[in-house]
Amino acid sequence: MTERPHFHGHRQRLRERLLRDSKQLADYEVVECLLGFAVPRRDTKPLAKDLLQRFGTVRGVLQASPQELRELDGFGPGLEAFWIVLRELRARFDEAPLKERVPFNNPRVVANLAMARLGNQRTEEFWIALVDTRNRLIGWECIMRGTVDQAAVYTREVLSVALERKAKGIVMVHNHPSGDVRPSTADIDFTRHVFRAAQTLSILVLDHLIVTENDFFSFSAQGILS
Repeated sequence: MTERPHFHGHRQRLRERLLRDSKQLADYEVVECLLGFAVPRRDTKPLAKDLLQRFGTVRGVLQASPQELRELDGFGPGLEAFWIVLRELRARFDEAPLKERVPFNNPRVVANLAMARLGNQRTEEFWIALVDTRNRLIGWECIMRGTVDQAAVYTREVLSVALERKAKGIVMVHNHPSGDVRPSTADIDFTRHVFRAAQTLSILVLDHLIVTENDFFSFSAQGILS
């Protein structure tokens, strides 16, 4: 008879504890359970502890980039694909307001889906959220992907998408891979240029958001939109 690996009994006990009261599990045990679904034939406890030691928190582990994860021993292509699925699931969860036609009445509505989708990207991306006459989200479009610190976006590209989708208003969004949400002079100048051009087309520029993994800057909230 083939002897069962030593960790099988431990994993079974861990799952029983998870089902009994998941809140009682330590952070590394939660990560260990998660890893176990992707690599059922390995002892995932050492890797779970390594991940938390490297990235600090469960949030840090889930937001780690594929490049960072590959630096850890034992984190191979199978786990990388699993992690990409997790991140995509989170992004689509935060994009649910689009399907639910949630009204845009607070910068946080768009900021949440933006941070999930592009906050941890290593290159700059520029997106727009489109709203109808009742400020309900009707679209979420990527306009440009750029280099490490810049995406070349043109006013006509932004407004042409809004016209094509028959949007009444837009919220512009881009990320800062540096982790600093403060706008540059170029960010401010571009925003004001789009704002003025949009007025001639009866399109409202409701906001411009700069996002990172866990923070955002709202031009509207800071009074520098126009």
